[in-house]
Amino acid sequence: MLDFAIFAVTFLLALVAAVLYLYPASRQAAGIPGITPTEEKDGNLPDIVNSGSLHEFLVHLHERYGPVVSFWFGRRLVVSLGTVDVLKQHINPNKTSDPFETMLKSLLRYHSGVANVSENHTRKKLNESGVTNSLRSNFALLLKLSEELLDKWLSYPEAQHVPLCQHMLGFAMKSVTQMVLGSTFEDDQEVIHFQKNHGTVWSEIGKGFLDGSLDKSTTRKKQYEDALRQLESILKKIIKERKGGNFSQHIFIDSLVQGNLNDQQILEDSMIFSLASCVITAKLCTWAICFLTTSEEVQRKLYEEIDQVFGKDPITPEKIEQLRYCRQVLCETVRAAKLTPVSARLQDIEGKVDKFIIPRETLVLYALGVVLQDPSTWPSPHKFDPDRFDDESMMKTFSLLGFSGTQECPELRFAYMVTTVLLSVLVRRLHLLSVEGQLIETKYELVTSSKEEAWITVSKRY
Repeated sequence: MLDFAIFAVTFLLALVAAVLYLYPASRQAAGIPGITPTEEKDGNLPDIVNSGSLHEFLVHLHERYGPVVSFWFGRRLVVSLGTVDVLKQHINPNKTSDPFETMLKSLLRYHSGVANVSENHTRKKLNESGVTNSLRSNFALLLKLSEELLDKWLSYPEAQHVPLCQHMLGFAMKSVTQMVLGSTFEDDQEVIHFQKNHGTVWSEIGKGFLDGSLDKSTTRKKQYEDALRQLESILKKIIKERKGGNFSQHIFIDSLVQGNLNDQQILEDSMIFSLASCVITAKLCTWAICFLTTSEEVQRKLYEEIDQVFGKDPITPEKIEQLRYCRQVLCETVRAAKLTPVSARLQDIEGKVDKFIIPRETLVLYALGVVLQDPSTWPSPHKFDPDRFDDESMMKTFSLLGFSGTQECPELRFAYMVTTVLLSVLVRRLHLLSVEGQLIETKYELVTSSKEEAWITVSKRY
C-alpha cells in the first residue's frame, strides 16, 4: 500500500488544472537527470511501491543521480531536491502557504485554502497566535497531564514494559483536544470518541484514494465520511459556543474565532491543526524518548540541565524557555527520525536550480529525509548527537528546512513545547530505559512512525 506522503503529493497534482496532461514520451524531464517511466499509465509508481515508501524511493534516486532528480507520478513530471545547497536556491522565505497544511487540505477536499498572499498571511498569523495563546493559557493543564502520566509510570514495577507509542498517542490526544478545542475533552470518553474518528480519517486519507479502494468499498467509504462528519460536527458546535461565550481559558480555536475568518475557514484551519498536532506531538514525544533510552550520555546531560534550571522548584513557563539543551535534543530528534520526510511546492514560474531549468507548474519535492541524513551537512548523520545544534550554522540550516524559527509550522511549534514539558516532568523523576534486544523499524509516512509498538522500561531517580 502506498504511504500517505505518496498520495499527498499525487493529489496535489490532480488539483493543478492548468497543467497539461503530460505523456512520458512527450518530454525528457527538461534535461534533469532521473528515471524514465516504468509504465506508460502509472509512471514510476510501481518503483515507489517496490521501494517501500516515497522517502526510500527518493533516497535511492538521489544516491544514483545526484541532488536534483526527476521521475514521473503517472503521466506528470516531478522534480526532487535532495541537498541543502539546491534547496537554498529554490526556497522562497516569503512564501506564506504551508506545504504541510496545503497537502492536508487537499486530502480533505477543502478549498478555502486557495487564497491570495494577504489572506494566507493573515491565517498564518492567526494560527501562530493560537499556538502562543493556548500554550500560555493552558500551561498548568499541560503540566497536570504530564504529571498524571508520570504518576502512572511511577506506579509500575521497574521491570514492566511500557507501550510507549500507545501512551504518547493518548497523552497527545488529551493535550491537543483540551488545549485546542476546550474543556469538553476533560471527559475521557469524549477524548476516546475523538481519537477513534481521528484515527479513521487520518489512516484512510493515506491509503484509500490513490488505488481507488476507498471508492470501491462502500463500507470503508461510509466509515470515513461518517468519522469526518462527526469531527466537523464537533468543531462546528465548539465554534458556535466560543463565538457566543466569554471563557477564562483561551484555547487555540479562540484565536481563529476572533480573527476575520468565516465559519468555513475556521472549521478548516481548526480541523487541520487538530488532526496534524495530535500526530506530530505523539510522534515527537515517542521518538524523543526512544532516542533518550538508547543514549545514556544524552539523557544524563538533559537531566543535569533540568535539575540546574528547576532544582526543587516548580516547572514554570518562564524557566522552561531556559532549557536550551532540551531544544537541541528535540531538534536532533526531528532530524534523526526524519519526522516529516517529504514536503512539496508547486513551481509557480519557470525557475532554475543548479544548472537545471524547472518548468512552470512542475511539482517540486523537498526530499527532507534525504537532506537530514546528508553527511556533507550533518557529520556522522546516523549518530544521535544533540550537540551538533550548538553550532549556530546548523540551527540556521534547520530553520531553512522549516523545522525551527519563523519557517516552522504551527503544529511543530506546538509539539516542541508539549514535548519539552513532558520530558521535563519525566526525566526529572525517572530513568528512561530501552528494552534489551528490541529493534524499532521505521514506517515513513507524512509523519514518520515506528512499524510496531515501541517498548521501554522506567526506574525511579528518587
